[in-house]
Amino acid sequence: MTEVIGREKSFLSTLREDKWWIGPMLVLFGLLSFIIYSTWAAWQGEYFWWSGAVNAEGFGGYLSPFYSPTFFIDITKEGIPPISHALFGEWPDWLWWLPGHSPAWLILIFPLSFRFTCYYYRKAYYRAFTFSPPACAVGGVPQKNYKGETGILWVQNLHRYAMYFAIIFIFLLSYDAIMAFFRNGEFGVGVGSIILLINPILLGGYTFGCHSLRHLIGGRMDCF
Repeated sequence: MTEVIGREKSFLSTLREDKWWIGPMLVLFGLLSFIIYSTWAAWQGEYFWWSGAVNAEGFGGYLSPFYSPTFFIDITKEGIPPISHALFGEWPDWLWWLPGHSPAWLILIFPLSFRFTCYYYRKAYYRAFTFSPPACAVGGVPQKNYKGETGILWVQNLHRYAMYFAIIFIFLLSYDAIMAFFRNGEFGVGVGSIILLINPILLGGYTFGCHSLRHLIGGRMDCF
């Protein structure tokens, strides 16, 4: 059996002399920060929309991407869009169990499922959260029987299906960005409208560069 030089079996042991731990630490801090912020933003269920338009029923307004599209609106909340912006009207009684009566819980599962199962994200959080392994040529958490992405990790295979929902959200967020440039029917530019425009552009670059999409567009070829 050939032994790979520079790779050790014991936990965190390595022959590497560089600061290999910086990358996983940054990923750990970044993802934890995002998880905390996104949970807070989704939980509150209010102050996710703003408009300086006199007629708030018309075009215009900044809608948080966490709440787009808005299926239902709890009219007792503050900082919400007009009820006409909700696809299905007022908040229904049968959704009493959702935290904060927040419409974000109804849509976040789709973009999050795409990112959670992303090939790059999987590598990132496997290294930062489970240390399996924490970096190349660095010993990971000892495992008696490595089974790969089997068992509960079969959900990672849903990535190719979550991709279709992610593409739909790119167009939804692009629509929100375009509408954010209008107030009372007149075109205008604000900091918020620019941010909302940059958001789908960056997400589009990420989504349309996805391995699954390239696999689909490339005729489902695995090798070139």
